[in-house]
Amino acid sequence: MATLKDQIARWNRFTNKTVREPASSASANTEAPAQDRAHEGESSPVSASEIKPKPSPGVDYYATKVTLHQKLLSRIDLNAIESLTPEQLRNELGSLLVSLIEEDAIPLNHQERTRLVTDLKNEIMGLGPLEPLLADPAISEIMVNGYQNVYVEKSGRIHLTDIRFNDDAHLMKIIDKIVSRVGRRIDESCPMADARLPDGSRVNAIIAPLALDGPALTIRRFAVVPLQMHDLIEKNTLTQPMAELLSALVKVKSNIIISGGTGTGKTTLLNILSSYIPANERIVTIEDTAELQLQQKHVIRLETRPPNIEGKGEITMRALVKNSLRMRPDRIVLGEVRSAEVIDMLQAMNTGHEGSLTTIHANTPRDALGRLENLVGLGGISLPGKALRQLISSSIHFIVQITRFDDGTRKMTSIQELSGMEGDVITTQEIYNYQRTGTNPDGAVQGLFRATGIRPRVTEKIRTYGINLSEGMFDPGFND
Repeated sequence: MATLKDQIARWNRFTNKTVREPASSASANTEAPAQDRAHEGESSPVSASEIKPKPSPGVDYYATKVTLHQKLLSRIDLNAIESLTPEQLRNELGSLLVSLIEEDAIPLNHQERTRLVTDLKNEIMGLGPLEPLLADPAISEIMVNGYQNVYVEKSGRIHLTDIRFNDDAHLMKIIDKIVSRVGRRIDESCPMADARLPDGSRVNAIIAPLALDGPALTIRRFAVVPLQMHDLIEKNTLTQPMAELLSALVKVKSNIIISGGTGTGKTTLLNILSSYIPANERIVTIEDTAELQLQQKHVIRLETRPPNIEGKGEITMRALVKNSLRMRPDRIVLGEVRSAEVIDMLQAMNTGHEGSLTTIHANTPRDALGRLENLVGLGGISLPGKALRQLISSSIHFIVQITRFDDGTRKMTSIQELSGMEGDVITTQEIYNYQRTGTNPDGAVQGLFRATGIRPRVTEKIRTYGINLSEGMFDPGFND
C-alpha cells in the first residue's frame, strides 16, 4: 500500500506528463444544471437540488483550482508530511492554501474560498470531487461518464449530480490514484482495470482508446457496516421464513449458487449468507477483486492478478481454485464464477468441500444451470452433456434467484432445490417464490412472497443438526 508521500510524489510525476494549461473557458464555463454549486463543508454530499452562488466576476473557478493545486504541490515538503497525522496534515494544507489564496489576491467570496480549500484538500488526501459522494451513505453507486457527467444511484434510482472534474486529465489522475493503490495499472496498453477502495467498494475504469467520450469510472459502494439478514427483511427483499431456511442451509453445508443480474445484490447476499458459517471453520475466499467482508477470523482471502506490461504473470481464478484445495478449506467462497474455474468448483463441491457458496450472472435459476454448462464448454473441457449435468445436479444443492425491479427494489424471486436428473434434464423444485401482482401509481412494484407447498429434501438433514424450523413455513400459499 502506497504511503501518502508516495501518492503525492506520483501525482507530481503524473501532472508533469500532462498539459498544465487550465481548462479552456468553453469547457470550464460549460453550462449544465447547477454545475457550479458550492460545497457546504468538507464531508457533505453533493445534491443536485442545492444551488451554488454565482462565481465572482472575472474568476474562472476551475482554472484557479488547477493553478493553486500546482502551487500547493510545489510547496509541500514530502519528508515533513510523514510525521503528521491525517488531521494535522489536513489542517496544515488548509493553512497553506489560505496563504496561497491571499498571496495571489484571488477575488473569492467566503463560500468560494471554503469550497476551494475543501476541494484541494480532497485532491491531495482523497479522491477529489468524488469525496463528497463517498461520504454520503445513501449513495450505492457512482458512475462517471467523462469529466462533466457524474451520476449516482440512490434507493435504486439513478440521478445526475452537479459534480464535475476539471478536464479528462484531472479524471485520469483520480483513476490512476485508485488503481495504483492496489498495485494495478491503467494506460493505453492496458485501458481497463478493476480495483477497490479501502472500504471494499468495487471500482471499474476504462479509458481511451476504448472509451470514446473520455474516461469512464464506476464505483459500486459497500456499506461501512455490512448489511445483515434483518436489513433485507426490513427492505422486503425476502421474508422471515425464507431467511430462516437460507441460514439453515448454510449451517448444514449445502452448496448454494446465488443467481441474478448486474446490481441485484448478489455479493451483498453472499456476504450475509457467509455470516452463518460457524466461526470454527476455515474459509477461503477467491475473487477477481476482493469485495467480500466476512466477519469470521479464520478467513484466507485470495485475489486474481492481471498480466503485467509484458503480458506475463497472470494468475487466474481457476489457478486460485486449484490452489485453494491444497489449503485445507472447510468452505470455499467464490465471488463469482464466469469462466473455466466452474469445473474445478463443481469438482470441489462434489468431492468433500461441501458448503461452498458462489454467485453467477443469470436471469432465472434454469438460465443459471444452462450458463454453468456453457462456462464448462468455454473452458475447453469436453464432457458429454448428460455427464456434465449429472455433475452439476450432484454438486449444487440450491439456487437462489435475486431480481432487481424497475422501481429499484430487489426481491428474492425464487429459492429452488436441485432434486436430481430425469433422463438428460436436471430437475428442480421451487420452495419459495415472489409473484408480481401489479404496480402502484407511484411506480412501486406490488407482489407477494409465497411458499409453493414443497418441503425440501434437506429438511431431515437440517433436523439432525439440531436446527428446528418454524412450523408451517412450507405450507402451500404461505406468505409472511
